[in-house]
Formats: sequence, C-alpha cells, structure tokens
Amino acid sequence: QFVHSSPAFVSPNNTVSKAKLNKKLSLEMSGAKQDSCPHPFSELPGDPSLVMVTNLDLGDKKLEIMKGCSKAISTALGKPESYVAVSITDNASVIFGGSDDPCALGSLYSIGAIGMEPNGKIQAAVTDLLEPYGLKEDRIYINFFDVPRANVGWSRRTFAG
Repeated sequence: QFVHSSPAFVSPNNTVSKAKLNKKLSLEMSGAKQDSCPHPFSELPGDPSLVMVTNLDLGDKKLEIMKGCSKAISTALGKPESYVAVSITDNASVIFGGSDDPCALGSLYSIGAIGMEPNGKIQAAVTDLLEPYGLKEDRIYINFFDVPRANVGWSRRTFAG
C-alpha cells in the first residue's frame, strides 16, 4: 500500500489501494479526465499556421501576399480562415541549393487535414503568389506537419481542452 495525500484515494488509516492509485495514474498519463466532458476546444477545427522566410523583397505587397496565403490554406484544408495564421519574413538571408537566387522556405502546421492533395494545392498557390517577385517554382520548400491537438495552444489552453 502507498501513502497518498488526495482525500479521494485515502483510506481511514491514510493509505491508498494500489488499484485506485494505478487507475488514477493511468488516467493522468493518458490525458483522460475522469469525471468531465471534453472541452469545447476539442471540437474546434484547429490551427493551420504558415511560417515562411524568403530572400525576396515583397515591398508594400507583403500583407496582400499573406492574405492570399491565408485564403489558399483555408480553402485547401477546409478550415475557417478565422483560424489561419500566416507569418512571412522577407528580405531574409536564405540560400537554396548553395545559391542566394530568389527562394523561400516554409513550414505549415495543422491539426489534421494534412495530405498529398491539400498540400499540393497550398504549394502551388503560395508559389503562384511569389512568382511575380522572381521566385521560380523549383526554389521553394514548404514542409507540412500534422500536429496533435494537445500540441497546439490557443486562448490559454490547447485544442485538446
């Protein structure tokens, strides 16, 4: 038997049964909640976020390009644009294939919806938005990451609840 300070698991002689303690530990380790319903966040569509760096100078069109990326991500992933976040750092020190010719590197994170078809649509749309600034289609990488709900924070919680 184990000594434990939680009243729910303490017997009159201040000990806890091994079975009760193991059940509590198992629930805590799995992230499950014993007596509660899922938090409403666990039903929300989640966070698609694009973080991109480029050596291009986007000038006063940067916000327009970011909004274009946001719309493309929302459409391709089927998620509300109100959840999409986009950050682009232009005029950065970036090389691709050993050359500082125009290039871009990006990472897109999403809770679900990552897959060959939507990824290809996003890759094409972002490339189309950057081509007028000198980017060639073979000088941009976007890495796509499917992130568990518990690993995305928002509004003082995670999307897991």
